[in-house]
Amino acid sequence: MKILHLARGLLAAFGIVMACAGHAEAPEANRNRAHLDRLFAVQDVQGTFVLFDPQRNTWLYHNQARANTQYLPASTFKIPNSLIALETGVASGRDFELDWNSDKNPRQSWWPTTWAKKNTLHTALQHSVVWYYQEIARRVGLDRMQSYVDQFDYGNRTISGGIDQFWLTGGLRISAKEQIDFLERFYFGKLGASKKSTAAVKNMLILEETPQYRLSGKSGWAGLGGVDRPQTGWLVGYLERGEDVYFYAMNIDIKKGEDAIQRMAITKEVFKSMALM
Repeated sequence: MKILHLARGLLAAFGIVMACAGHAEAPEANRNRAHLDRLFAVQDVQGTFVLFDPQRNTWLYHNQARANTQYLPASTFKIPNSLIALETGVASGRDFELDWNSDKNPRQSWWPTTWAKKNTLHTALQHSVVWYYQEIARRVGLDRMQSYVDQFDYGNRTISGGIDQFWLTGGLRISAKEQIDFLERFYFGKLGASKKSTAAVKNMLILEETPQYRLSGKSGWAGLGGVDRPQTGWLVGYLERGEDVYFYAMNIDIKKGEDAIQRMAITKEVFKSMALM
């Protein structure tokens, strides 16, 4: 596949990019960013990718202008929503169950089968069950939700549009760069949340684990199920390898269903090119 051939070029490029100190991209990074641009071009998707290495305080961007542009967070908001559910006691733990009410939440033709059933906090996060987190948000309530969104300094901190819609179709917006800022504070326990709640959410975010690395993250798909709405796909998270951690956030325009799989494909190829996976 073309994407695999590009990995060799990316390895050399990242070797220079990740050695650059400071928040802004250095001239070497700008020259070699073309390798990452080609990775997006080969897959024929428009989007952005941001990688932060806190050990070296280095950043890598594809499409930096878009990286600073805010979008609906969609299901990536399930990360703070899970933390808020645990902190408020709305959810007692990862095994907290809610029954699916087919009258209140009628099944849609595009729903995965995992949505039309009872779910726990863990399975709802794993399968991105929208109705479950909408009910969590209703139980948290507008005042407490706003308080935590402010405390977490999450995106534009605007929760207009309904307590069960603000991250899906409402006023909340966040950029890829801001996703990483949030994830770093979440990971290092700087959100003001308890260690217990933070550890529980971290455990639920694990996507893949080997003896060499652990990949954690959450996807999102703004506009999913809509006919005329723009559709934006997210993947945000972090990779742990030994004592090191690398934070990533990417979003793309989804113009066809096949585009969605490129979120993980591109992310993994970036890490493979750095010999981290």
